Amino acid sequence: MLTPAEVLSDTGPLARHIDGFSARIQQQEMATAIAEALHGHYSLICEAGTGTGKTFAYLVPVLMAGRKTIISTGTKHLQDQLFHKDLPVVREALNVPLTAMLLKGRANYLCLHRLQLTETEGRLVSKRILTDLVKIRQWATTTRSGDLNELAILPEDAAARTLATSTVENCLGQECDSFEDCFVFKARRQARESDLVIVNHHLFLSDMSLREQGFGEVLPAPDCIILDEAHQLPELATTYFSQSLGSRQLLDLVQDIRTAVSREAADMPGLPALLDTTEKAIRDLRLAFGLEDNRITWSDIREEATVAGSLSSLLESLQRLLDCLQAISVRGKLLDNCWRRCNSLFDFIESYAGSDAVDYVQWVEIRGRFFYLNQTPVDIAETFQSRLAGYAAATIFTSATLAVDQDFRHFANQLGLGEMQTRVWGSPFDYQQQALLYLPESLPDPRAPDFIEAFVELAARILRLSKGRAFLLFTSHQALQTAAGLLAGLIDFPVFVQGEAPRSELLSSFRETRHAVLLGTSSFWEGVDVKGQALSCVIIDKLPFASPDDPVLQARINYLNRQGRNPFMEYQLPQAVIGLKQGVGRLIRDANDYGVLVICDPRISTKSYGKHFINGLPPLPITRDLDDIAAFFAGKEK
Repeated sequence: MLTPAEVLSDTGPLARHIDGFSARIQQQEMATAIAEALHGHYSLICEAGTGTGKTFAYLVPVLMAGRKTIISTGTKHLQDQLFHKDLPVVREALNVPLTAMLLKGRANYLCLHRLQLTETEGRLVSKRILTDLVKIRQWATTTRSGDLNELAILPEDAAARTLATSTVENCLGQECDSFEDCFVFKARRQARESDLVIVNHHLFLSDMSLREQGFGEVLPAPDCIILDEAHQLPELATTYFSQSLGSRQLLDLVQDIRTAVSREAADMPGLPALLDTTEKAIRDLRLAFGLEDNRITWSDIREEATVAGSLSSLLESLQRLLDCLQAISVRGKLLDNCWRRCNSLFDFIESYAGSDAVDYVQWVEIRGRFFYLNQTPVDIAETFQSRLAGYAAATIFTSATLAVDQDFRHFANQLGLGEMQTRVWGSPFDYQQQALLYLPESLPDPRAPDFIEAFVELAARILRLSKGRAFLLFTSHQALQTAAGLLAGLIDFPVFVQGEAPRSELLSSFRETRHAVLLGTSSFWEGVDVKGQALSCVIIDKLPFASPDDPVLQARINYLNRQGRNPFMEYQLPQAVIGLKQGVGRLIRDANDYGVLVICDPRISTKSYGKHFINGLPPLPITRDLDDIAAFFAGKEK
């Protein structure tokens, strides 16, 4: 029987199935290490540099082991690529009989009950929504999976999606008339019967929570778990283990109560007026938080008269609504569901308003027309570790960016992983020949008021040398918008700016446009793959330290200070190092790529901590001479 390394060799079965396959020693060693971990039933943290081919490095040993496996990754896009592209190739090459399932969260699946409610209760607010619902209804007669992503003509952000899908709160479960045809429960049943289930981290964390609460599970009990793009887990788990309530949930509840009353309690003439009062109270509280998008610590605003008064009015309206619903909840399952939801939301708001929890930070996010009340744990290590231990599975954590100075303690400590075997493999790319790192000497401190103007002026000079073909990555939306305005008059290349179109559309336009320049913030620092010379330059404005004004970061800093620890060295710096590694990883995506990386933050050279950022980068040749950029491109393009 072949070993995983032999499968991934130049003469192995994958080489016979993939044109142009090239063996990589890093990939072979990673596959061997994972096979040993699965065989020995122990867990492993491993970092594999860009170009290693880590997907095949874990798929090969997983399929060869033949055990019940969950693979979780960061996004639905990566899920789809794993299931539809990578897995079939490896399965065919190994000739392994196994059942596999792609499972997504409930928001991706059509809910027949919600669709029918929307169609019959006159909820339509625009012709666009009506048109999209007609498309969904037509598609519903032919789909087998109910996955709305099959409906390519329906945009991911279409409002009709929320009207045709369920949430945990409004799902009626086995009491639903459409339960036997429910796409969510069909998918989960199929997943439990499959050998290999591919999910994203949100769904995996959801399964963790359900098991902990004793509500059954979404996923099958696995023998092994692969957590790809694992660098995302600490923040995602923090978000997931938070408690949150948004004004959209409250408004949806009001609308669902209107529907329930019209169907099951039409003889209650006073309820519509009470619902109007409740809806007004929700919108008044949103206005009390101010007009601008913001993230505010709850303790900083809870005593403000407008906030306290609006919150009190909302609680009073919800209490009256709760009393009415309790009295009529026995009339039907829709009313009963609304009563239970209203009770849960009321309890959360009442508790939130009076809480002074030490281990949590309470903060309010204002985003557009909505607000969100959040209660976030400062430290999730113990919670995550205990829930992961419940699976009793060998677990592989892998990403291109997990270590800081070859050390995994920052990542492991965040998730409470304790002592665990670790491995690092560098990238197989030849960065000495393929890339150049330019560290400008003349830029002001990034906190100086004239930094952004100096940055844009330098970026324009570099873009003329690279002939566009660049990403400009920013650490804040404000800097991006300022730079976009300044850059417009300095270069003649096509410019795409984050926010002007969906990310997928911007990337497609960038790839298809010669000499284009794309300006982006955090969502473009990772998960973006542009191969070839369409992207030949990445310019980064500042080292990606998190905003010190962020309420969750402030709470973590205070938490670490109380323990006598160093928040900067233990948390802020490692987070920024990993963030920079992600941004740098956008440049070289293929063995034939070449390009120039520019980091415009002088602190990487002037501060003692700068060496940690340099150590985290691939082995790039470094220059401080702008002429070397011109020479680099001239040498590559002659």
